[in-house]
Amino acid sequence: MIYKEKFKIGLKDVWKGNQVSNKAILEYLEDIASYHSDQVGYGINTSEKTNLSWILLDWKVKVIQRPEYGKTLEIQTWSREIKKCYAYRDFKIYDEEGKLCVIATSKWLLINHHTGKIEKVEAEMAEKYQSEIEKSVFEEKEIEKIKEPEKYINSIIYQIRRNDIDIIGHLHNLYYLDIAYETLPKEVYEKRPFNQIRIMYKKEIKLGETVIGKYANVENKHLIGIYSQNEKILHAMIELKED
Repeated sequence: MIYKEKFKIGLKDVWKGNQVSNKAILEYLEDIASYHSDQVGYGINTSEKTNLSWILLDWKVKVIQRPEYGKTLEIQTWSREIKKCYAYRDFKIYDEEGKLCVIATSKWLLINHHTGKIEKVEAEMAEKYQSEIEKSVFEEKEIEKIKEPEKYINSIIYQIRRNDIDIIGHLHNLYYLDIAYETLPKEVYEKRPFNQIRIMYKKEIKLGETVIGKYANVENKHLIGIYSQNEKILHAMIELKED
């Protein structure tokens, strides 16, 4: 089943050139994924009843062209595949002329948010999502892992604030990208927008924690690792490419 919604690009969603930002794109994708789960009975409004929540593990996004402020987008999403406790979800974003602007895929983990334990997706639940197994936006159906670089050349320290926290008490998925941007050297940051985005989430970050963002350039890929203050825990890896 393909689920569709319309989104209008607002002022907070654009950067220089009045074009939609990567953070706004991720926000739209996150929202429509939630709306789809709401519709099939496993969303935020029913989580207290089901005790189930989807935890995001991976993003892979490719921007083909960037719509501008004030334009209305049609976003499509669908469950591509559900295996054991994991779900793969794909996306397409179209502009007002019907041109394809963005393709994306993601990987999610089902957990019991009361016990914190991983849950298997039961057949009844999977059936409601009506997965489109043959409909993949990328040739590679598995999302490749991001390898940690051997050496970093830039770093920052960042303390998690109240307005960084989501409804379950963790650093919101979108704000990992903010930390990544803050970690970039100035000359790299000015190259935005990056049209290919990968985020691999490893370990949640909580209010008041201090993290270290570390930057490396490997084969024209901008790699950012987000680590615990003692650098023993990898919280996330982000990979940005210009094209």
